[in-house]
Amino acid sequence: MTTAAVKITQKGQVTIPREIRDILKTNTVFFEVVDNTVVVKAVRDAAGSLSEYAKNVKPGAPMKKMKEGAWEEAVREKTRK
Repeated sequence: MTTAAVKITQKGQVTIPREIRDILKTNTVFFEVVDNTVVVKAVRDAAGSLSEYAKNVKPGAPMKKMKEGAWEEAVREKTRK
């Protein structure tokens, strides 16, 4: 098991240590809280995981626009109560 202690900045940011990033082999992660423990999971295919949210983006739109639209929709869905 690999562990590391990191400081949380005033902006709520942390730097994932290189040895952990190397294990995850991704630049996108998902945070989940399980029994008061934060679990960081690698997202292997961000485009694939967001494809269901990209339905409101016009086909043929630039990739950046498609990703932004998908992320916005995903955030809206996750924050609805």
